[in-house]
Amino acid sequence: MMESIKKLREMTGAGMMDVKKALSDAEGNEDKAIALLRERGIVKAAKKSDREASEGLVRFSMNGQNAAIVEVNSETDFVARNSDFQALVQMLADAALKAKTSDVEEFKAFVLDGGDTVGNEVAAAAGRIGENLVLKRVAYVEGQNVAGYVHSNGKIGVLVDLAGGSEAQAKDVALHVAAERPQYLSRDEVNAEDIEKEREVLTNKAINEGKNPELAAKIVNGQIGKFYEERVLGEQKFVKDNSLTVNKYLGDNSVKRFVRFEIGN
Repeated sequence: MMESIKKLREMTGAGMMDVKKALSDAEGNEDKAIALLRERGIVKAAKKSDREASEGLVRFSMNGQNAAIVEVNSETDFVARNSDFQALVQMLADAALKAKTSDVEEFKAFVLDGGDTVGNEVAAAAGRIGENLVLKRVAYVEGQNVAGYVHSNGKIGVLVDLAGGSEAQAKDVALHVAAERPQYLSRDEVNAEDIEKEREVLTNKAINEGKNPELAAKIVNGQIGKFYEERVLGEQKFVKDNSLTVNKYLGDNSVKRFVRFEIGN
């Protein structure tokens, strides 16, 4: 009995009394006891589900030119710095690479090698750790020249896929996306209605400041250009060389897609 208790504690991270009761309820069957512990872990997690999870980690996993990235939230930064939690998040990133999905609910239903689903694994981990854990986002990228980057604190993670270019360029752009927070890949992605609303607000502001309509239009055009420069990836100043835009740095190459996860955003 003691040997089984020790084994299950090491496997599940559960406390001695919890393991002992699960073994007793399962009549000594270790597999059934583990199942019971998982179920009870899920119950514990459910009681914590109304607590805000605003900390956490981002991790990615790559296999050739295929990559996946996940964001898992915790309640405290203390847990985010815990090695067990870090291992969980990396395991989920590796699983996302196999699941090949960017849909969280679909990923939660993905069955891991151990036979349990991703959703159940996260819930069981929440029970063991004692905090609400939330699988917030997942993304899968399959491309030509894919690079990943995670900031040293684990709070920001990026995947980038270039059409052409070098591995170094892909990594440089991933670093840029992490630092400069682009919202759009190109001007085509910007909602036309949002631009018109922005133009109307800026025009009224200029006129209220005493500018005549012709001068106001020129000022607003410049401000709209600035709007694009600050938000569109290709038009941003390249983080490693402000004399270049990202588009000029890449030359004939281009960014096909980028994914940026940041804890709290």
